[in-house]
Amino acid sequence: MALSPTLSGAGLGLLAFGAYATYDISAKLLGATYHPLQVIFAAGALTLPLLGAYILYTGSARRLRPTRPGLMALRCATTVVNFIAGVSAFTMLPLAEAYVIFFTMPLFIALLAVPILGERFDPVRGLAVLLGLAGVIVALDPVATPLGLGHALALTGALVGAMNYVLIRKTGSVENTAVMLLWPQIVLFAIVAAAMPWVYRPMPAADLGISALMAVVLMIGMVAVVEAYRRAAAIVVAPMQYSQILWAAIFGSLLFGEAFGTRTLIGSLLIAVAGIIVVARQDKATAVPPPTVPT
Repeated sequence: MALSPTLSGAGLGLLAFGAYATYDISAKLLGATYHPLQVIFAAGALTLPLLGAYILYTGSARRLRPTRPGLMALRCATTVVNFIAGVSAFTMLPLAEAYVIFFTMPLFIALLAVPILGERFDPVRGLAVLLGLAGVIVALDPVATPLGLGHALALTGALVGAMNYVLIRKTGSVENTAVMLLWPQIVLFAIVAAAMPWVYRPMPAADLGISALMAVVLMIGMVAVVEAYRRAAAIVVAPMQYSQILWAAIFGSLLFGEAFGTRTLIGSLLIAVAGIIVVARQDKATAVPPPTVPT
């Protein structure tokens, strides 16, 4: 018996964000030994061939020129900052702390959608943003937790990731999936490759295997989230992101000896509720093309 579009979309969303969590955890593992730029480079060296295979499989090779090159250039820039800031943050912070900050992305999307997409910022969304910020304060407890560079990088990653998402929504109706996936990854790889003479360290086979895993799960995540948003509404797919806090609790404890406290759980739940409210209000406010890939 075939699953309904809603159930299949939710399942693919869960798969996508599980794949992204695997990427983050692998980056944290490698980040203990290698510079974040090398971690991105090693994974990107295999991601691009996988993207090439996907483009050939889908028959998109003849339609790779961006329709809106200016906005695509901005997307490329935000992707570069998002990956570098994000991977760096995960190497510096406990998994749960990093995710708490990245979970604020829907709140930033709600704010940025007003000037960029012309959406209304109604009182309910305003209260949701405040609720999300309260969740961050509860989870991080800034009085007891000294905030540092890792937290700033995570916040930067969340902000530029939200900008990227809004740009996807703005250009999703005129750019095909291959264009949206390929160009940001090419620019990202070119920039981190240029830095390799200064940061590169030889990688044994085991670490190269982790890098290959990162490339595979990133590709799975990108394709799965495309299909998820094609099958189901954002209010169904987007909340699947918050499943990542479970992976943070499990692998943070097993691999990194990180404790998962009650404050973190309560704060994460508050942020998740706020994010779901924001997505629900966006679904009611306007019908937009499905996003091609989150960052």
